[in-house]
Order: sequence, then C-alpha cells, then structure tokens
Amino acid sequence: MFLNYFALGVLIFVFLVIFYGIIILHDIPYLIAKSRNHPHADAIHVAGWVSLFTLHVIWPFLWIWATLYRPERGWGMQHSPQSEQSQEPQAPQDETLAELRQRIEALEQKLNS
Repeated sequence: MFLNYFALGVLIFVFLVIFYGIIILHDIPYLIAKSRNHPHADAIHVAGWVSLFTLHVIWPFLWIWATLYRPERGWGMQHSPQSEQSQEPQAPQDETLAELRQRIEALEQKLNS
C-alpha cells in the first residue's frame, strides 16, 4: 500500500517538474531579450507563450530574434570595426592621408614642370 502512494507521489512530482520545465524553457528567449534591453522583449515573451500552444515550433526563431539585438551595436547586421574603436586611432590615419596628399601634389608638380 505504501509503495502505491509513493509511486503516485513520484508520478505527480515528475509530471509537475516536466510541466514547469516546459514553461521555464519557453521563457529563455524572453530572458535573453530582457537582459539585452531588446526593443521587442514583450513581443518575444508573448510569442513564447504562443509557442507553447504550437509545440515550440516557433521557439528557435524566438531564440534567434532575441539574440540578434545587442545594445552596443543594434541588430548587428552591419558590423564595422571602427564602431568598437575609439577616435584616437583615427588621428594617425588622418596624418598618413595628409602626408600622402602632399607627396601626390609634389609628384604632380614634378610632372607638370
């Protein structure tokens, strides 16, 4: 008799763990979006709930949608290396460009004379 009640308790426990595990699993894209200050975090959260009823068919797309956005560079589609660097490395490039222009002008004057 005790084993019947114990088995029933284990069965209920396993059911609850699986039930809440699925609910927590659907929330992962929303938590990612929230931590990245995603502008569509609420939409991702609602779509996560919808994905519960569609057997998580859209869940991988929600994951991608949540991870595409980063506050420091936006959607990350156009990654430019200069956006991560400060403006100080730009100064030597400007000096080099000015020197090259002077050399070109000097060569043009040599050709013209």
